[in-house]
Amino acid sequence: MKHLIDPTDLTYEEINDIIALAEDIISHRENYSERCKGKKLATLFYEPSTRTRLSFTAAMMELGGNVLGFSDARSSSVSKGETVEDTVRVVGCFADIIAMRHHIEGAPLAALEVSNVPIINAGDGSHSHPTQTLTDLLTIKRELGHLDNLTIGFCGDLRFGRTVHSLIKAMSRYKGTRVILIAPDELRLPDYIKHDVCEGNNIEYREVNSMEEVMSELDVLYMTRVQKERFLDEDDFDSIKDSFILDNQKLKTAKEKMAILHPLPRVNEILKEVDTDPRAAYFRQVENGKFVRMALICRLLDWKNDTTHSMPIYRDTNIDSTLYRCPNQKCICNNENVEPRFHKADNGTVRCFYCETKAR
Repeated sequence: MKHLIDPTDLTYEEINDIIALAEDIISHRENYSERCKGKKLATLFYEPSTRTRLSFTAAMMELGGNVLGFSDARSSSVSKGETVEDTVRVVGCFADIIAMRHHIEGAPLAALEVSNVPIINAGDGSHSHPTQTLTDLLTIKRELGHLDNLTIGFCGDLRFGRTVHSLIKAMSRYKGTRVILIAPDELRLPDYIKHDVCEGNNIEYREVNSMEEVMSELDVLYMTRVQKERFLDEDDFDSIKDSFILDNQKLKTAKEKMAILHPLPRVNEILKEVDTDPRAAYFRQVENGKFVRMALICRLLDWKNDTTHSMPIYRDTNIDSTLYRCPNQKCICNNENVEPRFHKADNGTVRCFYCETKAR
């Protein structure tokens, strides 16, 4: 059975197939209005969401299916102490496919190990957000016409920005990708992404301190907000929250055919004056999210019993778990009764199976 927990769960061909299907849905919406008639999507949202939750709901409804679930875990048996694994076992009795967002990293991965229906990771802490990645890929394709040979600037919170981590992983599949990382020292991209993903896939990358110095090089500018909810110390947040703000002045040296993306919500990192710039694609990006989730739901249901579309064996977990521990207090193995597991990256580093944090 196929699940989507991380962008690397999809092959290059599967990603392109989903994007192509999304484009066909956009062009021929009437052909898909009963595509999922009689099917049910469960949305299990342990963390607040506007765009992602409503996008999944709208996607399933426009496919002719039904939606059940919760948008606040306090209204479910989670408030009584029910684990992620037990919740998924129960919900799998009522639904054909599950979309899960969780503040605990690795929760969707733990869920798939006991699930009898496809699991879609709708965001797990600061770890991964693969459906936003599919949204981003579709948007870039529609805005620029291709996904190869692009220079992408990621700006803002690259440390906690799960959408950044996921998109870099996905773009590693496409030839000629160059990555420019624009962030304050406190919010630099995690080492495992730089080393395992960028260097591991021979992606050219560099780190800079301002967007102005690289603006003329960019085909895509991916803006992110500094996420207050990821900080334990409010003073740390206040010291860097206004680090990078995009305005019309900074865009004067940008390419005429550049795309400005943002996973939203924004706070003040993109001024409203930029909204009318034709290169501002972030609201078109939102609608693309609905279409790509429609395509993803269709394909995961199609592939449910298709052995040619199975999960990759991408993490060797044949490591003695008694020798290591995961130091990430936001990992599922440190929050629920989930057995710690570890894998060895290509460079020999031992990492947590669930959240990819370097083990100790």
